Amino acid sequence: MDVDPEDIDAIKELVNIGVGRAAAMLNEITCSHITLQVPTLQVIGIDELDRVDGLSGPQSAATVKIDFRGFFTGTTALIFPPESAAALVTAITGEEEDQPELDALRTETLMEVGNIFINGVMGSIGNVLGQQITYTPPTYVEDTIANIARATRFDPDERVLLANTRFFVEEINVEGVIAMILEIGSLDVLLGRIASVRGD
Repeated sequence: MDVDPEDIDAIKELVNIGVGRAAAMLNEITCSHITLQVPTLQVIGIDELDRVDGLSGPQSAATVKIDFRGFFTGTTALIFPPESAAALVTAITGEEEDQPELDALRTETLMEVGNIFINGVMGSIGNVLGQQITYTPPTYVEDTIANIARATRFDPDERVLLANTRFFVEEINVEGVIAMILEIGSLDVLLGRIASVRGD
């Protein structure tokens, strides 16, 4: 769907602030140097998620999801392709992928990273726009992106704000996708609030 480029830039800036804050927190927690590329952002339909570069195909993606409610409502997810999830866990924990105890450690690590990033992004949106947002506890799932999208409670016609960024953790290139699935009307509410804050 078409969204005004100025609106895309405004949302991208909010996401960028949140991702930057999350990266700073991860730097402290992991004692690893983490840098980020500025996210690219697009608005697509839920049925288009399984065609996103890096997430398409039959492989399961590692996903942390948090539902949110406030002046707009939806679900925000941090999604990692399998190779990125494995590289990130190894970089943070120092454990090799073939260690028998890695499954629990992998889930715990990705949950923590997802929680930090999602709260960073959503917290920035709420703070800049002067609105309160409440969250459910995070959940972790490994599935194809198509199945993850179909499992949401939202209508297939609803819209997704998709921010694609790359994490560089001590020279390890890790790709992550932040997807915000919005209930009907929530994107318009978000854009209206951004316009109000800008004084449009």
